[in-house]
Amino acid sequence: MRSLTYLFLLVLPLGLLGCGGSSASGDGADGGAPASYVPPGEKDDYYLFYSGGHSGQVFVAGLPSLREIQEIPVFTPSPGHGYGFSKKSKKMMGEYRWGDVHHPGLSKTDGTYDGRWLFVNDNANNRVARISLRDFKTKQILGPIPNSMGNHGSSFVTPNTEYLLVATRFSVPLPKGTHAPVETYEENFNGIVSGVDIDPETGEMEVGWQVKTPPFNWDLGSTGKGPSDGWAFWTSYNTEMAHDSLEINASQRDRDYAAFVNWERAEEVVENNEGLNRRNGVPLIDPAEHEGVMYFVPVSKSPHGIDASPSGRWIAASGKLQPTTTVFDFKQFKTAIENEDFQGEFRGVPVVNYDAVVEGEVPVGQGPLHTQFDGEGNAYTSLFIESSVTKWKLPPWDKETKEDMSKAVTDKISVHYNIGHLVIPGSDTKEPYGNWLVAMNKLQKGRGLNVGPEKPETSQLIDISGEEMEMIEEDYTRPEPHFAQAVPADVINPIEVYKKENNDHPDARWDPENTGVERTGPDEVTVHMIAKRSQYYPDKVEVQQGDKVTFHLTNIEQVSDMIHGFGIAQYNMNGVVPPGDTQTFTITADEAGVYPFYCTNFCSALHQEMQGYLEVKPR
Repeated sequence: MRSLTYLFLLVLPLGLLGCGGSSASGDGADGGAPASYVPPGEKDDYYLFYSGGHSGQVFVAGLPSLREIQEIPVFTPSPGHGYGFSKKSKKMMGEYRWGDVHHPGLSKTDGTYDGRWLFVNDNANNRVARISLRDFKTKQILGPIPNSMGNHGSSFVTPNTEYLLVATRFSVPLPKGTHAPVETYEENFNGIVSGVDIDPETGEMEVGWQVKTPPFNWDLGSTGKGPSDGWAFWTSYNTEMAHDSLEINASQRDRDYAAFVNWERAEEVVENNEGLNRRNGVPLIDPAEHEGVMYFVPVSKSPHGIDASPSGRWIAASGKLQPTTTVFDFKQFKTAIENEDFQGEFRGVPVVNYDAVVEGEVPVGQGPLHTQFDGEGNAYTSLFIESSVTKWKLPPWDKETKEDMSKAVTDKISVHYNIGHLVIPGSDTKEPYGNWLVAMNKLQKGRGLNVGPEKPETSQLIDISGEEMEMIEEDYTRPEPHFAQAVPADVINPIEVYKKENNDHPDARWDPENTGVERTGPDEVTVHMIAKRSQYYPDKVEVQQGDKVTFHLTNIEQVSDMIHGFGIAQYNMNGVVPPGDTQTFTITADEAGVYPFYCTNFCSALHQEMQGYLEVKPR
């Protein structure tokens, strides 16, 4: 009996791997390690950048292993990185100490990823941030964006990183800061689409222009390419313009609207100063008064996303309360505009005739949300209600398929459970890398060890290199990824050390003889300090109670991995300084006494010995 039980326990996991969809098993061809296995000492093929949701951060994993490699702090302090403790990061974060990161977007050149920057949004505080992929550090936080509330419909990057395009989830009276009762929502509230201008050399962001919209709730979007270059697309829900009980009141209409926005035309309006108003210092375009900036296209009920195919011709939108994904033909859309083939207008914005632009409605299944593309003519749509991913063929379709759109569906695979977003590396570029799909599922439902009431999300890796999708493995992520981007590892070329010759910090010091403690005011002390294995110079800092003490700490190491920390006991202070970097930290020495400081990041065999003392003399 014991031997039978033992055999059952051995076989059970193999059976579980084969459950669901068309997946059989993730084993390699020889029955050994799964295809996603990355042996010790070898590296993944892709970087996978997860949005961190209300953690306010970005999580970096490898693909196909799904192993988390690093966290990039963005909108929330991170003691492990010293982020939110240095003078520079405190200033960049401003008054907010958390954010809600939803949709990362990679910089592009000629419609493909160029490995320079990653942009992310803050849905809570109406901000966007830019991360340099040279050192995986946040370099700029822009916002709160004027007139914008609930920066959810972002971050969508144009084909040559001219703009970061963002849209509002929430509508407010304009200009922002104006009060109006929510009962007057339909009359007095507006949404906003913003064009955030990006400097092509430095990546610095500033708000270039905004387009006023009706008080719809804008959701996911995408940018065009090829024939649709110069355009961007968003879906909306709540075209009912309800202000309460949205679960019911925002789902009354048979269809909602997608916005097709000509950002090149918006740019032209601003450049020519065509009778623009300004709100909070930003040029505000009313699309009813400036022809060609925006058009509405009817879409399936309560949509959650819209995506442009690699060719840029086919635009796929899904309504989560209808079991279809609608495919629009952008060429027919342009023809409809030229022929003024409209079925009406909404607040002065033309509504394009649905039948003139729709190529077909693909019956993908229950609860369709988002679509990704593999570059081989296939699309993949996530199904929240079904907990599945559907694979289907993009147009052009033959006559038989057009007569029976179910023939466009070629495969379906179950995931666990309630998938939200999914990502294929390069899906939003003109040349996707179509080997892998990562399903980002909202509910764990007992598939991992029980860690109490708060559960992690699950990510599942699906091999899409063959005709049938195959489930390979799953992993767990911290709260709460929404979307992700993935890029081949060789596209990014990160540094490992900040070179001494490139350090332009005015208070950097490289020689112990040039360090020291200096009184720079009646109540101010400046410390120029260096850190190296395994000592601080100076390792004694003497100040008076009440002094404002500024530390300029340079890590003079020029060797990879030699990171030094700087923690001061009982002063709520932890800095982390990578090799070759200089960072500035400020404390107020408000309590007399002697306080050790020490290296918080393991650096050498004598790491424990790397310490010093802050002496605070009473007044």
